Amino acid sequence: MKKVLLLFIAVSISGALFANIKLAGIFGDDMVLQRNKPIAVWGWGAAGEKLTITFNAQVVQATVGKDGTWKTSIPAQKAGGPFTLKITGATNSILLNNILVGDVWICSGQSNMEWHVQDVNNAATEISTANYPRIRQITIRKTVAGQPLSDIDGSPVWIPATAKHVAEFTAVGYFFARDLYMNLEVPIGLIHTSWGGTDVETWTSRAAFQNDAAFKEMINKVPALNLDSLNRVQMDMVKQKLTALQNGIPDAGQVTLFKDPGFDDSKWPVLKVPGLWESQQLDNFDGVVWLRRTINISAESAGKAAVLHLATIDDNDETFINGISIGKTNGYNKEREYQIPAGLLKTGKNVIAVKIEDTGGGGGIYGEQKSINLQIGSENILLGGDWQFQVSAITPALAGIGPNSYPTLLYNGMIAPILPFTITGAIWYQGESNAGRAFEYRKSFPLMIKDWRKHWNQGEFPFYYVQLASFNANNGNSENGSTWAELREAQTQTLSLPNTGMAITTDIGTPGDIHPRNKQDVGKRLAAIALHATYHKKIISGGPVFDHYKIENSSIYVYFKPSESELKSADSNGNLTGFEIAGTDQKFKPAIARIEGNYVVVHHKDINAPVAVRYGWMDDASQINLFNTAGFPAGPFRTDSWPGITVKNKYRAE
Repeated sequence: MKKVLLLFIAVSISGALFANIKLAGIFGDDMVLQRNKPIAVWGWGAAGEKLTITFNAQVVQATVGKDGTWKTSIPAQKAGGPFTLKITGATNSILLNNILVGDVWICSGQSNMEWHVQDVNNAATEISTANYPRIRQITIRKTVAGQPLSDIDGSPVWIPATAKHVAEFTAVGYFFARDLYMNLEVPIGLIHTSWGGTDVETWTSRAAFQNDAAFKEMINKVPALNLDSLNRVQMDMVKQKLTALQNGIPDAGQVTLFKDPGFDDSKWPVLKVPGLWESQQLDNFDGVVWLRRTINISAESAGKAAVLHLATIDDNDETFINGISIGKTNGYNKEREYQIPAGLLKTGKNVIAVKIEDTGGGGGIYGEQKSINLQIGSENILLGGDWQFQVSAITPALAGIGPNSYPTLLYNGMIAPILPFTITGAIWYQGESNAGRAFEYRKSFPLMIKDWRKHWNQGEFPFYYVQLASFNANNGNSENGSTWAELREAQTQTLSLPNTGMAITTDIGTPGDIHPRNKQDVGKRLAAIALHATYHKKIISGGPVFDHYKIENSSIYVYFKPSESELKSADSNGNLTGFEIAGTDQKFKPAIARIEGNYVVVHHKDINAPVAVRYGWMDDASQINLFNTAGFPAGPFRTDSWPGITVKNKYRAE
């Protein structure tokens, strides 16, 4: 009996000692590894197990630690491939094929980084002509986590930038990589880890907040996060709110009537359309919401075929006219255009009902007012304004626990698991969700960059980002105050960090759409920064940069940093727009501005003693027109330091 027991124990120990080795999930067939640096490789196995790693004739050894993890590095390699990577252990081996060595870039941020190639301007042409198999992307699955994860969620794969796959690429990342590849002719790897509608605080580690005086008090109020228990608390809070708002969740039988024209929605609450519901009465809500709008159709238009435009909807919808489904679409970034067959519209009252499913982040109908309409022949009925709404379901999984519910959630779930991976640098497009706390972003954004650099342990790697494009968020300007102008200023100030760069995009945005579809120029401008600063190409990589000013008599002279490219107005007559000037009363007025050499002279006939000048200080800065002869725009700036409207707004984690 003792012999049998001893044999069982021996077999058990042997099984524990020789468990199968595993590689971190970011490694896979078709991946791109970083050139000219030692390449980190890591994974898991049985404690004490000896491993052999073979790559491109290089052989290195590793031993699994007591904690079951192993990590080693392959000596630096030149660009090239394809190669194979083999890891051999006591009981199994792993073989990965078709691996390239080149430059690897992190692509992160919110929805404008998440935006896919299939949704940009000229998407069909961009997709059909894509033939860059040496540009490859891996997309990190959207994951919130209460504590830093050791590995990525799911089993993502590396895909090439070819016509078959490029539609799924981050558009900004793809156009950035394409320009790099065409100039460098080395493989480019993209690690796409972004999530629409997210705050910078969710991408930052707990340790960073704890070690920063400005945020230490905030993070100390956040308990160790158990998302399951927090989810139960959040679900209860959501239910209580919905009870007050609409007397709870309606039963399934009632919901089936929501599409019908005869249903009485007069007691339903109201949402403004366009507009994400998170910014209205349904903050931090994910689930299903019905929107209804009653319109009147004239006898002349009744019975005719028509087209319904609903801008874009976050995320999925099914739309009904008078109880009949006219179409459904999945995807937060797809424009809705539904054909209404002849005979469906009737004289008098007609009901549009839209069932919207929000799977995370923002929710609802958003975009430009003019893009929400019903076209019947030459008649155009605008549909922006009040819509009745009713919540019919709450997302059961992590209801209310979204990426912005607490700080650190996306750092834990989507950054921590990939931290050891060797990279060149990062590109970033985010800030829209932080605009209400723009002044604080002066600290929170640099904090995140320094945090990533510390944890990646690869020095002050290049970090290039996109300044907010033009968007009429809230009619913001110098008179009313502008959260977006203040956020752009915070982004500009972040350039004080070493090895950072910023792409100006005020001329690219769309006043009524927070998602500009011209991602080609965004990627190209980021690539220009990288080619100049990282790869040391002798090119002009940006527009005029404000340097200093002086006041003489009734004019202000605005000077820009020396450049090989001269100042230029985009106006054919040389007129400049977007400059404002103010006296001691701090009241800004549109100024007359003209280019003289490397400076701009600004004045206003009614301001004899000016003290400050601003340029592009507004949400929608699409009309400003100071460029350089290389075609890059000047970024917004101001010479004053008068308090803005976001100075007192602080991040709160509840």
